Amino acid sequence: MNPEFTYQRDRMVRLVEARGVRDARVLEAMRAIPRHQFVPEHMRAQAYSDHALPIGSNQTISQPYVVARMTELLKVEAGHSVLEVGTGSGYQTAILSKLSKRVFSLERISDLAHQAIDRMRQLGLENVKIQTFDGTVGWSDMAPFDRILVTAGAPKAPQPLIEQLRVGGLLLIPEGGRQEQRLVVYRKLRHGVRRSVGEPVMFVPLVGRHGWEKEQ
Repeated sequence: MNPEFTYQRDRMVRLVEARGVRDARVLEAMRAIPRHQFVPEHMRAQAYSDHALPIGSNQTISQPYVVARMTELLKVEAGHSVLEVGTGSGYQTAILSKLSKRVFSLERISDLAHQAIDRMRQLGLENVKIQTFDGTVGWSDMAPFDRILVTAGAPKAPQPLIEQLRVGGLLLIPEGGRQEQRLVVYRKLRHGVRRSVGEPVMFVPLVGRHGWEKEQ
């Protein structure tokens, strides 16, 4: 283990905590996952800075604070089954794997999905299943899910995802326009859903049948 990366990772977690993330399990998961392994090699020196980085295919790895904040809002418990829409580099996937029983992650770009699968194997994260598919449709064969996390911006929450959420479960999605969204949490009730709007964020577009038709 490179001691420089260990120091940088601890510093990153302290900065995230200073910005208001208090969930000890989330912070510990971020200490455990080597973020530098999820970015292109030539950008590893920036891996623990608090900003997003490009990972290819017009996609990004979210800034550490946003990853931590979204994970905290999702309130993942050890026995939960989690659906992630938008695997990307797999960093958020790996964080979720440390907190839940199983993670099912969908990525529409096959190259990114294959790279993420390789990273899960290298890190020995065996409770993760990644598939190349339109994430806005969800993963009905594995439903219902206790938690659903969408890691791309959408005009609204895709209805199939709400349908695949267990009663009492939470869905977190960046909702809004293409340039800026807000974090929105849906709690599924026995009759309908309750929607809570949070802080502003900026994500790449959620492209798919129940999202944006194309990236631009």
